[in-house]
Amino acid sequence: MVKTSQILKGLQAKLAKLESRNETLEARVKELEHPAPLGASTKPVQPPAAFPKEEPVSEEIMLVIAAAVAAYLGERAHIRVVRLLPSHAWAQQGRVSIQASHHLA
Repeated sequence: MVKTSQILKGLQAKLAKLESRNETLEARVKELEHPAPLGASTKPVQPPAAFPKEEPVSEEIMLVIAAAVAAYLGERAHIRVVRLLPSHAWAQQGRVSIQASHHLA
């Protein structure tokens, strides 16, 4: 039969481990909330990669886009904005098209 004192000692040991782990986690949270100055000995945190800066679209490209839109619509359209939107949709559609061309029996 297990004695009550043994159970209490086991619980105290587990509680001590949990307290130690909690202190470690709280210290890590404080580190992340308030990073050390850059001159400190810790590694500097890399900022997240930003989107590339938009370059202005040249007049020649605008004319080509306008001509393509006019040819597609059959009439002249007023183009207000031209900008690059990051998307993987074209690549995904290409893969879907290629995979659909395979005839599986």
